[in-house]
Amino acid sequence: MFANVRLINAEQVGHDLTYNDVFMVPSRSAVASRLDVDLATVDGSGTTIPIVVANMTAVSGRRMAETIARRGGIAVLPQDIPIDVVAEVIGWVKRRDLLVDTPITLGPADTVGQALGLLPKRAHGAVIVIEDDRPVGVVTEADCQGVDRFAQLRDVMSRDLVTVPSTVDPRAAFDTLHGRGHRLAPVVGPDGRLSGILTRTGALRATLYAPAVDAGGRLRIAAAIGVNGDVAARTKALLDADADLIVVDTAHGHQEKVIDALRQVRALGPAVPIVAGNVVTAVGVRDLVEAGADIVKVGVGPGAMCTTRMMTGVGRPQFSAVAECAAAARRLGRHVWADGGIRHPRDVALALAAGASNVMIGSWFAGTYESPGDLQRAADGRLYKESFGMASARAVRLRTADDSPFDRARKALFEEGISTSRMYLDPRRPGVEDLLDSIIAGLRSACTYAGARTLEEFHERAVVGVQSASGFAEGMPRTTSW
Repeated sequence: MFANVRLINAEQVGHDLTYNDVFMVPSRSAVASRLDVDLATVDGSGTTIPIVVANMTAVSGRRMAETIARRGGIAVLPQDIPIDVVAEVIGWVKRRDLLVDTPITLGPADTVGQALGLLPKRAHGAVIVIEDDRPVGVVTEADCQGVDRFAQLRDVMSRDLVTVPSTVDPRAAFDTLHGRGHRLAPVVGPDGRLSGILTRTGALRATLYAPAVDAGGRLRIAAAIGVNGDVAARTKALLDADADLIVVDTAHGHQEKVIDALRQVRALGPAVPIVAGNVVTAVGVRDLVEAGADIVKVGVGPGAMCTTRMMTGVGRPQFSAVAECAAAARRLGRHVWADGGIRHPRDVALALAAGASNVMIGSWFAGTYESPGDLQRAADGRLYKESFGMASARAVRLRTADDSPFDRARKALFEEGISTSRMYLDPRRPGVEDLLDSIIAGLRSACTYAGARTLEEFHERAVVGVQSASGFAEGMPRTTSW
């Protein structure tokens, strides 16, 4: 089970392990700085940080895909979205800028109510007011407080604009904003027309992350397909739309329908990596690789929205599943993605130590500005978005919209996921980039503790131990005194 993981107390391992069951010990290190660590992956996904946004309807959409790819990860669009919509989203993401964020725009005659409805769509929290595509003002939520919802933006916007050219160096942009005491600036082209928006934090991030781009220098994006219907036709449509990875996805990946779907996809001769899953055993990895998978997704039941283990008893503790499957994939010259069970930055590091090449994150990212849902406010004032599992009744309804009422009703009886859950925005980290900063900072530090400059070195050098529940609790921060 742990043939490819260095354990300091291997004799104690008599059962499968979750991320909470293990810890990593420091090793002698010559890595002087966290910034000396290269987090680029080698699995063909093109990611420069090992983060994949899971193909959940409540998590992965155009805003999420754009933002994650700009910081080096990749998002997988869900399989239950109509193919024409998926193709449009892929094209839209590939037209986004590699440095600056997409602005929210309105005209001077538009209303405060319209602005308030759009502001939660982006973490930068600003509406750029434009005339003839040129910025003339900026509106933030603070400008809208205590103002009639029907007031026009020309009456509330700030006209004290700092603009930066589209060719600006990130450090120069930061210095300009810092010097003027501004948080953000519209970005304009040579003709003065608005081309984006850049915040001080965004300028800093541009010096710390490298975008995940395709051969043409455009942002990367992946798309999922199911195993029912015309698999080959949907795959061809996604390839024609320039999807950078195809993900053959179902909860039980070690089955004949998945193997048949993989063979259909491989028969098309795609020039992009093919991902398939989910499995939790070495034999599952072998069978999917033999059918044509370049990357295998690992994980059954560890997701926050998943009830599979409680409903069926089927699944496997995730650290052990990733370790065994990664070892099997490496023997075959392939890779695995760890899918599910990620609740803390430490879990990302441990999944990579176990041998994963990328780590998929779902529900944790649902409670961010960039997820597709509408921002809502609870009775206590906290902001949240709704999330749901992809095997839940809600997700099944979306996937079976074209079925007859009878068939939809029958399939709805077999749900294995939570249909609605409130994912509260962390007020300290409300945007997905804020969460990425925390995850990547933790991962970089973990690499320096292991003495690793790359993810491959990290897997080879990481030394892992098994701990009790008390050991895990001891490592958790405490905010009160004894």
